[in-house]
Amino acid sequence: MITALVKGFIVGLGASIPLGPLGVLCVQKTLGSGRNSGFITGLGASVSDTFYAAISLMGLAFIQNLIDENIDWVMLFGGLVIMYIGVKIYLTNPIKQIRQKNKNKRHVEDFFEALFMTVTNPGAIFLILGLFAAVGINVGESVSKGALITTLWGVFAGSAAWWFTLSTTINVFRKRFRIKQLMMINRISGIVIFVLGLISMFNGAFELILKAIK
Repeated sequence: MITALVKGFIVGLGASIPLGPLGVLCVQKTLGSGRNSGFITGLGASVSDTFYAAISLMGLAFIQNLIDENIDWVMLFGGLVIMYIGVKIYLTNPIKQIRQKNKNKRHVEDFFEALFMTVTNPGAIFLILGLFAAVGINVGESVSKGALITTLWGVFAGSAAWWFTLSTTINVFRKRFRIKQLMMINRISGIVIFVLGLISMFNGAFELILKAIK
């Protein structure tokens, strides 16, 4: 069981470290609203990673095939979602963000924003499949219920550990930023996330056009 937990932890950690749109979002949330906001944003991604890990480990081939067969639409739709979040961040007023009174409501929004962003990223399942192979877990083999649950807890714990580390580290430097600098960070973060979403959207649209021509 300990081996399964450690392997799952490594997979969760490895799936989270690449700083894509979610990494930028976590940094922006931490600088704008504090460590808790950044960490809870990361937890949204942790749930998504665990969901994709469950699909892989339980051998739900029909879901993997569904994603693979419709990956162009997923990239198109996911790209639009990421672009929307990028625009939203670009237009966010850091003063209003810092003074947000209802923190619980804000944290719920952070969580689901990140969850929706990552669950519409089909690349996650392929990255997790590769990581399972790297740590020696054959997703084609039948595993006991106990080992399955332990591995999934490991994936979640590894992912959550990364987001806690990142948000805590960024939070150390948070007080050094002034409002004007936070405004600039919001705009840069928004542009970066928007461009990443635009690339995904164009890739999906391009593949769909090629299929239509054929």
